[in-house]
Amino acid sequence: MPLYDCMLMLKPHVRKEALMDLVARVGKHVYSRNGVVTDIKSFGTVQLGYGIKKLDGRHYQGQLMQITMMATPNINKELHYLNKEDRLLRWLLVKHRDIKFGLEFMDEDDEDGEFDFSEFPRDSIFDSDNSDDYEDSSHDDDDDSDFNQ
Repeated sequence: MPLYDCMLMLKPHVRKEALMDLVARVGKHVYSRNGVVTDIKSFGTVQLGYGIKKLDGRHYQGQLMQITMMATPNINKELHYLNKEDRLLRWLLVKHRDIKFGLEFMDEDDEDGEFDFSEFPRDSIFDSDNSDDYEDSSHDDDDDSDFNQ
């Protein structure tokens, strides 16, 4: 089962009990489909870049929650009941990809656990003395006279 992040942006005036009720409903839904909730994070109240218009007005703040879960690929369709939730401003489901970062990326080709940094070039783009490789981009003003009519 792939790993997903469900981002929930709730209205700023929603109480903590109602917020946890909504998160618990999402978690129970995932669990009922043989999924696992692996992490829950709250980012608190955040300022939005633009107002989100709802029936009760325009909201410039929101409470941001992140639920990380392992679920079946059809979880996106199953969470569409969140569209009818009046406590939510927005929700988003993001699938984690098999991307390796940092040392995980470097260790994938190495058998003995040590990475040979000599494979990377030592020179920098700032160290090159090859200024002849670049063309001179300055133009005469006479060439642009056709455009000044």
